[in-house]
Amino acid sequence: MSAWESGRVEIIPLMRAPGQDPVFAFRHRPPQEKLVDQGFRQLVVVLASLVGVVLLGILLTVLNGSHEAMATYGLGFLTTSDWDPTSEQYGAFTAIYGTIVTSILSLAIAVPLGVGTAIFITENLIPLGVRKVLGTMVELLAAIPSVVLGLWAIFVMEPFLRPILQLIYSTLGWLPIFSTEPQGPGMAPAILILVVMILPIITAIARDSIQQVPPELRQAAYGVGTTRWDAILKVILPAAVSGITGGVMLALGRAMGETMAVTMIIGNSTNFSWSLLAPGNTISSMLANQFGEADGLQVSALMYAAFVLMVLTLVVNLFAQWVVRRLSLKYE
Repeated sequence: MSAWESGRVEIIPLMRAPGQDPVFAFRHRPPQEKLVDQGFRQLVVVLASLVGVVLLGILLTVLNGSHEAMATYGLGFLTTSDWDPTSEQYGAFTAIYGTIVTSILSLAIAVPLGVGTAIFITENLIPLGVRKVLGTMVELLAAIPSVVLGLWAIFVMEPFLRPILQLIYSTLGWLPIFSTEPQGPGMAPAILILVVMILPIITAIARDSIQQVPPELRQAAYGVGTTRWDAILKVILPAAVSGITGGVMLALGRAMGETMAVTMIIGNSTNFSWSLLAPGNTISSMLANQFGEADGLQVSALMYAAFVLMVLTLVVNLFAQWVVRRLSLKYE
């Protein structure tokens, strides 16, 4: 094996005057430096492998705890909404429906707001000082603990929203999704508190993605006579779309797994209803509320629900990777 193949020699550039071609020289690497490089490489491999080991351990733990419920209820656990510890009849459809609906609807509201805010604070629409203040406020919003947001939702947001939701019920109550008179906590307040929680994630990642767009693209768009908004919508956003999409999917995973704030405002009802104005439940809220007092088959049923949540999260992440990869190939 040659000295180059063994890693004992490396190429280093030499400084030359501007305008001249660079010159390279060989430097013999001491054995200690090579050992440090090899040790660091092996350490990184071990640490990266630990992530997979931990994930596999969590999955096996949940599967082992849920096998009794899987054998008892099968796939019917996913399509029934009965949750009665007295008669040991369990079905997670109410929680699954609440998890999916609250996550998707909160994302539908937060994405336009988050991307719009990112554009507003990056594209010189307002003075630099104001943009810095707004960016700091967005980051501080992400730092607020979820339990504090839950308390704010109970004492401020929900009383403020109640007349609005009552008006929606009185005018659109003939629709199944608004067919329940609002009585306080419910799906709609949970959706809005999730919007508050995932908005900083979408805004921060969208802002960083837009800032990474090469300035040459902006200048080229302006050079051919396009307007500011045409440049933003047809050049800048398509160039940053893969990063923005990754942030959106990350926010979706956060919304699906959020526990404390949603538990405090969603109502935690096991009775199924299509209405967004009625109390509901999510898998995370159900686990947080019931696991401490569960016993016997109920523990296995909760483990089964946790496994379903893990599968949903895994599907979201795989879909996010596929979308980001496709968009990267299209626009890069």
